[in-house]
This record gives sequence, structure tokens and C-alpha cells, in this order.
Amino acid sequence: MNVSSVRLFLEVAEAGSLSKVAARRQTVQSHISRQITDFEAECGGTLFRRTGRGVALTELGTRAVVRLRPWLQETERLTQELRSESGLLLGEVRLGIIPSAAHPLTTRLFERLQVEHPGIRLDIAEAQGADLDAMLDSGSVDMAVLFRFHKPSGGEEVQLCVAHTYLVSAAGDPLTQDATLSFSRLEGLRLVLPRRPSHWRHALDETARSLGFKLEPAVEADSLTVQKELVARGRGLYSILGPYSVSAELRSGRLQASKLVRPALSRYIALALPKQGKLSPACRVVASMLEQLVESWGHQLTEPSA
Repeated sequence: MNVSSVRLFLEVAEAGSLSKVAARRQTVQSHISRQITDFEAECGGTLFRRTGRGVALTELGTRAVVRLRPWLQETERLTQELRSESGLLLGEVRLGIIPSAAHPLTTRLFERLQVEHPGIRLDIAEAQGADLDAMLDSGSVDMAVLFRFHKPSGGEEVQLCVAHTYLVSAAGDPLTQDATLSFSRLEGLRLVLPRRPSHWRHALDETARSLGFKLEPAVEADSLTVQKELVARGRGLYSILGPYSVSAELRSGRLQASKLVRPALSRYIALALPKQGKLSPACRVVASMLEQLVESWGHQLTEPSA
């Protein structure tokens, strides 16, 4: 088996689209299609069937994914271990991360790797928690930094820090001038909320329901940038966010925030590791660096100087 061909096959299987993979690899769709056709010939049968929305795995393709994914992971791990034993640590580490944790964590991680292990290359995927869980399960990322609503108990997940919840407004808003604010004060507010389905939206809705009222979205948007821009520009609009999503805007004075209490909604930021298979030497280095960075910042996702 050719490693590059197997990697491409699994990438197309995950994306469900030749055009998406072609765009990601900055090539034409016909080039990807030709490589997949050649790989199907090597496997002795059709792995994908074409649909109106992309491609779907055939029965043979489904069996191939189950067999080839662990084979590829073990092959890559063995290659990296051999390189490590030669004294040169090389390899790609695929890191999934929630948008609010992407900077400065990944920036500082990359800078450290460049100094200490320049042979390690990062492949960073930014996505929401449910998507990152799916990527971990499918093996398309090696590890992920994501939110959990329950404290990680070790093993496959390591707690990095805790994120409280804030009501965020434009600067100068009287409602968010105090350090804390009761969750019940959200009743009747014009809110910018994430779209359903979303674990975070569900948690917010359930908390309001437990207090006897319903959250009223004026706008629904998944993008953190859109949420923050709407709040900053629209007087009387509010959003419910974690501290790391708005740290830069709070420092600049563009936004203002008050921590929600009674009840306090806390989420745990965890480093989730694959449920199956061993971490490569390069992955172990990256996981250790992530933990060290957050610990050196006082178990926060932002540097103390910030």
C-alpha cells in the first residue's frame, strides 16, 4: 500500500467530496479523481459511488476505511519512532482546536516547536466541539483542544483550564458594568446566540428554562467574529461568551463583560487524545508543550501579560 494513496482515500472518505479535497490540496478535482480511480484499481473494486452532493462509500469502501485507518496510523507512528531513534524528531501533528483557544495558544506552540523541534509540522483544524469529537473518532486529527461540560477525569482527556461565562456588551453599557450578574437578568434581553443544534446553545436554553424564562435571540450566528461585531456595533445587543473569546476586545475597551452567576456556567477546556492507538513521539511532544504552556500562564488560555 502506498501511504499517500491511503491518506488521500481516507481524506475523501471523511470529506465526502472530491471537490472539497481538491480545494484543500489546491489542485483540480480531476487530479484527485484520477488518483482515487487508480487506488480503486489497486484495491480491486469500487470504493466510492458518485452522488449529487459528492461521493459516498460503497460496502467495499466502508470495509477499507475500517482496515486502512489503523494501518495508516500505525505506519505513521512507526515511521516517526524510527526517525526519533535516529535523533531527529520529524512528523506531522494534526491538532483540532476550538476557535476561542486558537490564539495565542497555537501561535506560541508553533514558536516553541520551531526552536526545539523544527522537524515537527503542525496541521491545525479549527472547529466546534461536536465537529472536533467527530474528527477525533474518525482519526482525522491526532488530538483536540475543546470544551467539556464535565470535569475531565484523566485517561483520554487532560484538563487544561476552566472557562466561566460572561454577558458581553458594547463598551459603556450599564448592565455589564458590575463584576457579576445574575443569570436571571438575561430575561427579556436582545441576545446574539449560537445557532441550533449546539451543545452550548442547549446548555444556555436549559439554564434559562430552569429559572422560569426563555432566552430571546435577536440574531443567531455560529461565528464568534460575527457575534462580537454585532454586539460591539449594536447598542442594546448582548452575547453570552467565554472569557477567551473576547479577551482582546476587553483589553482594547471595545467590549465590556460581566460574569454570570446564580448559576455560574463553567466549562472545562480539555486536551482530548485519541480513544484508540498510541500517540507518536511528535504527538507526545506537542501534547506536553500544550499542557506546559497553559500551566505556565496560570492555567489560563491567555498569557499573564495580556
